[in-house]
Amino acid sequence: MTDARWIEIETDLENALGHFEKSIALFEMGGFDQAGLRGYQAEMALMHALQSAHTSLENGFLRILELLGEERPIGRNWHADLIRRIAKDLPGSRPAILSPILAEAADETRRFRHRATHNYDAFESVDLEPTIRAADILVKKLRIEITQFKAAIDPD
Repeated sequence: MTDARWIEIETDLENALGHFEKSIALFEMGGFDQAGLRGYQAEMALMHALQSAHTSLENGFLRILELLGEERPIGRNWHADLIRRIAKDLPGSRPAILSPILAEAADETRRFRHRATHNYDAFESVDLEPTIRAADILVKKLRIEITQFKAAIDPD
C-alpha cells in the first residue's frame, strides 16, 4: 500500500519483533535463579522486553485499524478484543490481518503482559515457556502475514 502511514506501522511491528527476539535470547541466557541483583536483573529484563514487545505489536495493530478507518476496540477487554478482531475476516471490508496461529501467539504475549503488569512478584521462568514459544512464532511469521495482508488490500 502506498499510504505513508505504513512507515509507522512497520516501525512498530519491527520494534515488536526486535523485542521478541531479544526476549527469546534473554530467556535462553537464563540466570533467573541467581541470588540477589543478578537474578532480579534477569527477571526484570525479560519481563520488560516481553511487555515492550507486546505493546509495540499492539500499537502496530491499532495503527492498521486506523489506516483502514476501523474504530479501535473499547471497554475493559479492549486488548483481547483487538486481537480477536484482527483475526477475523470482515466480509466486504477486509480479510483477517492475522491467521489463527499468529492471533493465538499474540494473545499469549498479551496474557503474559497482563500477568507481569499485575503480579511482578510471582515470576517463574518455567511458566514462560508458552510465551517464549509464542514470541518465536511471531518472530518467524509476522512479517510474512503482514506482507500478505498488505498485498490483499492493495495489490499494486
